Amino acid sequence: MALHLSLDFVFGVLANIISAMVCLAPLPTFYQICKKKTSEGFQSIPYVIALFSAMLWLFYAIFDEDSTLLITINSFTFFMETGYLTVYLIYATKKDRMFTTKLILFFNIFGFGMIAILTLFLTHGRKRVDVLGWICMIFALCVFVAPMGIMRKVIKTKSVEFMPFSLSFFLTLTAVMWFFYGFLKKDLYVAIPNTLGFLFGIVQMVLYLIYRNPKKLPVEDPKLRELSEHIVDVAKLSATLCSEITTVVVPQPIDNGNDVGGQKIKEETEQDIGTPADKV
Repeated sequence: MALHLSLDFVFGVLANIISAMVCLAPLPTFYQICKKKTSEGFQSIPYVIALFSAMLWLFYAIFDEDSTLLITINSFTFFMETGYLTVYLIYATKKDRMFTTKLILFFNIFGFGMIAILTLFLTHGRKRVDVLGWICMIFALCVFVAPMGIMRKVIKTKSVEFMPFSLSFFLTLTAVMWFFYGFLKKDLYVAIPNTLGFLFGIVQMVLYLIYRNPKKLPVEDPKLRELSEHIVDVAKLSATLCSEITTVVVPQPIDNGNDVGGQKIKEETEQDIGTPADKV
């Protein structure tokens, strides 16, 4: 029994440490936002969802017995995501600020408020913990399913540009730690969704190994080159900074004097030397 409790605590502490590292990953991004005083087109959706998830798990852990490690990491996540969103709202454009405000009102105010009110007034004791556990588990499963969009893009484009290996590795490692924590603690609401998170993480890393060295085909059409440079995945959540896209000017070849420049030169030449009729 002592060994069981010891392993429970060890996996919980490891899960806290790794989850905190993942939570701190966007710091360089927000440092650049503060430095440049612009959100640079970054999306706020991942941070709103992360804040909502932390609020749900924190609310669940308050009523569950011996869930101190859940309280610590979700409290930390709550404050970090609140800080990220505050910085985003300060430097975002008016349109992005309004969109983010609506998301916060929908998820973090209205959504969480309804869940809190209904569970507090309609449930009691262990039943309240079970209801909150099911809500947290279903939401966590939905979040873990979200990377399917990224995996589909990797398979379609045969490129891992938008799925960094380090992020997939740490997310998988986090899911493993939380699974064993929930399993040893006999908390199925924590263990079950992290099983899916572990499986999706393994698939992501396998896809990375398959497509890490894509065959680069020459792009002759400037329009196709420009389109390929502007592909941006809004679901990407990592510390990788968006690089600036430079515009490449490709000179158009002269088509036997039929282009605008050639036509203009031809007309000026005819005006200078005159036509055969003028010479007669």
